[in-house]
Amino acid sequence: MPTAAIFDCEGPRLSAEEKAFFKDADPWGFILFARHCEDADAIRAHCDELRDCVGRDDAPILIDQEGGRVARMKPPVFPAHPAPAVFGELWKLDPEKANEAAKLNGYLLGRLVSDSGVTVNCVPMLDVPQKDADAQVIGDRAYAKWPDVIAALGEATMDGLMEGGALPVIKHLPGHGRSLCDSHHELPRVCNSQRDLNSVDFQPFKSLRHARMGMTAHIVYETYDAERPATLSPVIVNDVIRGEIGFDGLLFTDDLKMKALGGALSDRITGAYDAGCDIALNCNFSMDEKKQSAAALRPLEGKSAKRAAAALGQMRTVDRGDTREAYERLNALIKPALV
Repeated sequence: MPTAAIFDCEGPRLSAEEKAFFKDADPWGFILFARHCEDADAIRAHCDELRDCVGRDDAPILIDQEGGRVARMKPPVFPAHPAPAVFGELWKLDPEKANEAAKLNGYLLGRLVSDSGVTVNCVPMLDVPQKDADAQVIGDRAYAKWPDVIAALGEATMDGLMEGGALPVIKHLPGHGRSLCDSHHELPRVCNSQRDLNSVDFQPFKSLRHARMGMTAHIVYETYDAERPATLSPVIVNDVIRGEIGFDGLLFTDDLKMKALGGALSDRITGAYDAGCDIALNCNFSMDEKKQSAAALRPLEGKSAKRAAAALGQMRTVDRGDTREAYERLNALIKPALV
């Protein structure tokens, strides 16, 4: 059985050493960054190589292709997509058209990545931005400021994404919207009451708890667990994410190399598993770091394996027709929100 892990490779393509490592470590899947996305042919070839390493044609390959400033497949080679906040602006003018646009955008994002061999797109982001939240980590990546609007646009995006041949991941559980700093660089701490978190931050995730895949936040929620960030906290994973929110899908960690987390990378992996996360997301590990982390990897089994199978079972067959008319319709829909 595969190990409960996701990896990437250091360069644009796999080295011989990485091929040998992945063959031995057998991660459940992989993730791509901009360096792997020179053009569609390069992505397809890279995806084929990655899957060949583990001998599984259905090994999932992830990407963060949100639109706006978070895009691994970049213009001018690939079409630009609007930032999520554009759909929230359109909602103010016409909720029906906003839903249509969000679903269509999801479909086109799904087609964009799946046409190149990628099967999982880490969207939608359901975080509810609060006053003074870090603009770099949230900002226009958030659909809106209102939980119900975020949930509606997130669900439309998920529906479209799956129609386009890619699987969605809701993030960042249980909510990143109150972070005052960027978890890529330091550990955010949230001190708001459980009532505040339940009434605002958790709401979009509760609405979309039926999603088959989700991703944690590297944030300390002091009112629940003052010592450990969500990714490493059994309290947050079991009592909040699985309990209060009711999410029972496959739970990825956020990138375990982020500076919000301390300690050795192998300890972070072990801590995430012990907390109840299903999959360790190991991004931008050097070859030495990959080797050092290998002993901490665990097999994907039990409930985690069932969740993974349920997620992959949502994959759909897609008509690979031309998308030009769909892009024209999307651009027409969002135009009033760009004024």
